[in-house]
Amino acid sequence: MINFTKMHGLGNDFVVINNLDGDVCFSIEEIRQLSDRRFGIGFDQLLMIESATSKDSDFKYVIFNADGSEVSQCGNGARCFALYIQKKNLSYKNPLTVETNSGLLVLNINNDDTVTVDMGRPNFEPSIIPLKFNQELPEYEVEGHMVGSLSIGNPHAILIQDEIIDIESIAPKIQSSMLFPEGVNVGFMKVLSKSEVQLRVIERGVGETLACGSGACAAIIYGIKRGLLDSKVIVHLNGGDATVEFDGEKVFLTGPGEFVYEGSINFRSGSS
Repeated sequence: MINFTKMHGLGNDFVVINNLDGDVCFSIEEIRQLSDRRFGIGFDQLLMIESATSKDSDFKYVIFNADGSEVSQCGNGARCFALYIQKKNLSYKNPLTVETNSGLLVLNINNDDTVTVDMGRPNFEPSIIPLKFNQELPEYEVEGHMVGSLSIGNPHAILIQDEIIDIESIAPKIQSSMLFPEGVNVGFMKVLSKSEVQLRVIERGVGETLACGSGACAAIIYGIKRGLLDSKVIVHLNGGDATVEFDGEKVFLTGPGEFVYEGSINFRSGSS
């Protein structure tokens, strides 16, 4: 029997598993089965809490998308990760430093039980995103659309629209473009004011989620670089609101995380 906790951050939902003993290992197909909302548990991402391999970190944060692919960053998941560790008394430290495939994250639980995630430094170098352009540009033409692009540990393309429309037709074209060899998360942003935006995100390996933390960060950074936004912005996502701050070097994401239920699954029999 494998114990799990169902959580969500603004509707972006997760299954969190304590794997500090290192005895849980899923195949891609098994993750896909678990993520199925009719025949499994159902989730956007699977979050594994593992033992740190670096002396500079407290835990290792491992993330799998619903399609079984491993990714390096998930801001909404990071908030749930921190609250899980606190509730399960796995650590009394605050802030926590956790290692990911893209570097260290610092997670600070606030007095109102929101969590602020230091998402680190964005990267605009095309070879790092990765994006098949020879030089960094303010915007890139991809499948007939002008997008901003950067990495927050994972690749993002951002479109600014007067009204958010046609995302179901635009996003798949951009995601399947050969210009993004590892795929890309596609954000559609409407600027409401210098301190407020509306955002919808189609995530690679998942589809549209109610919220995407790294997508919110990427969109705000792009908007700031375009001169459209202030350094602190409220992001209205379909699942609720998050706050993003960018000081020109690092980006910080603040928002809630919620516990939904606890459960266990006998994976060999496929029953939960």
